[in-house]
Amino acid sequence: MKDSENGTVKNGRPDEAKEFLPPLEFSSLVLPFYMPALIKLGLIEDPTTNRFQPNMDHGRRLIDLLDLLKEKTQGNLEPGEEKFLSSAILQLKEAYLRKSSGRED
Repeated sequence: MKDSENGTVKNGRPDEAKEFLPPLEFSSLVLPFYMPALIKLGLIEDPTTNRFQPNMDHGRRLIDLLDLLKEKTQGNLEPGEEKFLSSAILQLKEAYLRKSSGRED
């Protein structure tokens, strides 16, 4: 059963820990592409290896997926959602261009 106050789910057994559920909002669709893109662009460490392991092709694909999401949701987003998505894409594209051109400002 869902605890609406903190977005957790409990199996109904008192000895089991609650499992976190992300909020039911637009950012929950963007972040699963945004965070791995940061990792693949070498901007943050991969939390599974604790190492920087850039993969520019994979990073570019994640940016393209966010662009596709923006295209497919055009006209259906709240202003704050549109700004969030556009900002995420812009930040990733700028990082991609810096990394791929060899500039590490």
